[in-house]
Amino acid sequence: MPEGAGASLVGRIVAAEARIRSLVRETFVDRSPILSGLSGGGEVWLKYENLQHTGSFKVRGALNKILSLSKDDLARGVIASSTGNHGLGVAYSLSALKARGTIFLPTTASKSKIVALEQYKSVKLQFFGADAVTSEAHAREVAVVQHRTYISPYNDLDVIVGQGTIGIELERQCPRLDAVFVSVGGGGLISGIASYLKPLHPELRIVGCWPENSPALYLALKAGKIVDVCENPTLSDGTAGGIESEAITFNYARDLIDECVLVQENEIVDAIRLVLAGHRMAIEGAAGVAVAGYLKTAERYAGQNVAVVVCGGNISYEMLCSILC
Repeated sequence: MPEGAGASLVGRIVAAEARIRSLVRETFVDRSPILSGLSGGGEVWLKYENLQHTGSFKVRGALNKILSLSKDDLARGVIASSTGNHGLGVAYSLSALKARGTIFLPTTASKSKIVALEQYKSVKLQFFGADAVTSEAHAREVAVVQHRTYISPYNDLDVIVGQGTIGIELERQCPRLDAVFVSVGGGGLISGIASYLKPLHPELRIVGCWPENSPALYLALKAGKIVDVCENPTLSDGTAGGIESEAITFNYARDLIDECVLVQENEIVDAIRLVLAGHRMAIEGAAGVAVAGYLKTAERYAGQNVAVVVCGGNISYEMLCSILC
């Protein structure tokens, strides 16, 4: 029987923390005067994963997965499919461990993302298909045929517990939290953080935040099963896309998320502007989703201590300029 959401992952997350600690940053937590001013006497803290290696939390899960592989598996080289933060996390991890891998990209991948990945000599880039779904399906097929390990961005327990190491840091940095706001795509980040913090603090509220234009896991939770979702363009490209039919994150999200918040594109824009103006931090759309989620529900969390996970900062110069102008 596969390990389900009811089983505690605390021990595995602690082991992951020890495994990856020397290769990741303990990102700092900073009190937000602006958001705290809206909290009715509470305190709001920003957890800056945008300052993690590669500009995103994704490196945690990728590192833990790769460090969990046998020497033979690692020698064959891993495979991933990503045009964004997951690909950078895999590339960084392989580079740090002097290992090799292949990352598949659609032929339509943006030049800026290709250039970012090309900086890592640890990975070979291969292009297939006109979209991310086709590219990923091909990457999985290649991994099976070549007997190589495919690293999913979220549908892998080693990846989930790697992301859960953020929970350990939050426990050290903000020991008296009432709620944690987390952006949700495939669900790996929120599953990991909640799997560590909820067993220690059952009263803690885990708040999942989605862009209205890309709410795949949210709609799955509403339906009680994974469903096909029509996706619309969103600034939160880091959380965009559907989820796999057998995604293990579904059960974790169902059992551990206490509240779901949907935010509109203009609310994501406002959140990015607020963090840049108030904290001198450029954050990506996915991180703006969590900030926007708190802004939308601040009255309900009046007087409470809240952490907002700023999951990444990889926003393009062109996109940032368009938001500011």
